[in-house]
Amino acid sequence: MRDLSYTGVMQRKNEIMKEAIGIDYSVFEYGKIAFNYEKMMQNVAYSMEEMQRIQKETKVGNTPLFELKNITKLIRKYAEPGKGARLFIKDEAANASGSFKARRAAISVYHAQKNGYKGVIAATSGNYGAAVASQAAQRGLKCIIVQEVYDSSKRGQPEIIEKARKCEAFGAEVIQLTVGPELFYTFLKVIEETGFFNASLYTPFGIAGVETLGYEIANQMMEMEGRYPDTVVATHAGGGNLTGTARGLMKAGAACEIVGASVDLHGLHMASDRDFNKKSFTTGHTGFGIPFATKPDRADVPRNAARVLRYMDRYVTVTQGEVFYATEMLARLEGIERGPAGNTSLAAAIALAKEMDQDKIIVVQETEYTGAGKHPMPQLTFAKNNGIRVYRGNPVENIPGETIVIPTSMAQVSAQDVDLIKLKTTYLKNIADTYRLDDLTGEDLQFLADELKLSVGDIIALYKNL
Repeated sequence: MRDLSYTGVMQRKNEIMKEAIGIDYSVFEYGKIAFNYEKMMQNVAYSMEEMQRIQKETKVGNTPLFELKNITKLIRKYAEPGKGARLFIKDEAANASGSFKARRAAISVYHAQKNGYKGVIAATSGNYGAAVASQAAQRGLKCIIVQEVYDSSKRGQPEIIEKARKCEAFGAEVIQLTVGPELFYTFLKVIEETGFFNASLYTPFGIAGVETLGYEIANQMMEMEGRYPDTVVATHAGGGNLTGTARGLMKAGAACEIVGASVDLHGLHMASDRDFNKKSFTTGHTGFGIPFATKPDRADVPRNAARVLRYMDRYVTVTQGEVFYATEMLARLEGIERGPAGNTSLAAAIALAKEMDQDKIIVVQETEYTGAGKHPMPQLTFAKNNGIRVYRGNPVENIPGETIVIPTSMAQVSAQDVDLIKLKTTYLKNIADTYRLDDLTGEDLQFLADELKLSVGDIIALYKNL
């Protein structure tokens, strides 16, 4: 008899995951902490040509790239003379299921089918669940989505409930839970009971699937403008979005500045029952962005394929109110209504465009679909019902969990830089909790240098200063 207690299931975590993913991560590991990241990506994932073919089979990829001429014109009214970069947006709402996460799901579900799994399972409260359900429906596989939906008072966020409806529309079974440690426990238990494939967000299949997005941006921009973009802004949460896009741009030969953008939710704990409904964004925020950047292997797989500090050149935050403002601007000026979470990168790009010369090009890397629960109005109403003060004003007054301040003018939209050296130092602190500098091999130090886009000398200096 299997021990189904919390402790019993958690003790079997590694064997459950190995069976459900089919990857022996140990073959890529060496030294004390290092592992061969590129070998893992090359040996486990598919080639660019294979991924494009797989995605095309299930209505994913080759999404349009639009220039946002009206928003660019407005930006230049508020920018200094000669400033106001051109804005383009990659419309990922055109994918089956309505978000870029269809790219991740397409590869994972294909791999599950190819290897004889009868179904797929994913733990997600976001767009990824709908993406997995959509791909499973097309491949003829069963699908279970495990969601964190409610606080202890059984109040559910409208955006998450909206996504549950979408998953069910594609024929998936949705298991809805309250916030807390029961999510991962239930997820593991269901995987073990069903023998389904774990379509995790963090496997090489999922991250490689996003590479086609960066690859398309580079090629479409070259076709449209005869050159690659100067800057690509990607919403950053768990890291797969930015990692996959950056890798795809690199494979296309595009040397771009890669900027990550998150909604500022500092002070709110994502696993806190009290804080769970104090936020209006379930993804793309600092509650995921910072922990996953500084400790990527906190994921549900032994080695997370999403490792943003390898690729991120700049990391900025925007407020919830600024994202709602950008969402309305996109609809009013460009005739495109898209979900707020996908407009995190748009809000950041607007702020960055004001700083950059007019001959520069910024690509907003993704949009997402909108729907009844994802629309700004139900989200703002839910915020008010949870004691959040919503008003028009200056976003500098924003206090996460207390206020949502929607700008009154484009001039008030700004992006705040996150100190990347501080993030990289925190990453090293997490290593230093277990290993001193003297414990690490030369291979380990080179691995850390690759992880953090620094020299080995920089790694040693930062380690000594911890």
